[in-house]
Amino acid sequence: MKKLLKYFINGLLTILPIVLAVYIIYKIFGFLDSILGNLLKDVLKEDYIPGIGIITTIVLITVLGWMSTQYISGKIFSLIDSVLEKTPFVKTIYSVIKDTIHSLFGEKRSFSTVVLIEYPELNLKSVGFVTTEDVSSLSDELADHVAVYIPQTFQIAGFTFLVPKDKVKVLDIKPEDAMKFLLSGGVATK
Repeated sequence: MKKLLKYFINGLLTILPIVLAVYIIYKIFGFLDSILGNLLKDVLKEDYIPGIGIITTIVLITVLGWMSTQYISGKIFSLIDSVLEKTPFVKTIYSVIKDTIHSLFGEKRSFSTVVLIEYPELNLKSVGFVTTEDVSSLSDELADHVAVYIPQTFQIAGFTFLVPKDKVKVLDIKPEDAMKFLLSGGVATK
């Protein structure tokens, strides 16, 4: 009976990560395909091919990216950006989304510097990411602080601490490895 239980547990440990990974990829594919795919299903009807929504979305994003670099269409995008940044309530939501996307994918990426901070009174340490080097715009007394984001385990949420620069130790770790370590609760070490 113990051998059967051992085989069952080994089977779970083998198949569960595979099934969950395939399921998550399937769900992501379905979501991305549905962005424009639902519109295309109505137009193409029986000729619709799964995945065409993703391809159309990628082509559309690429065309919009190219258009944003052109003189006239670039001016239009700048005007839209300016209107959104000046509209009450909308500007708060828009600026948070815009800043977050630019920090993840733009030229000046956040989450590229992995750091270690300490909680000396508890003798604890935490790994995080420097998201902003200069937080003095919040308050003059924060001129010697940096913003450090500490992700929570098994989710995307986290905490942002304003830590004195001299209390932050930069670690020589790839950001991807640090994020994998943090999000897995320390289970994934490589």
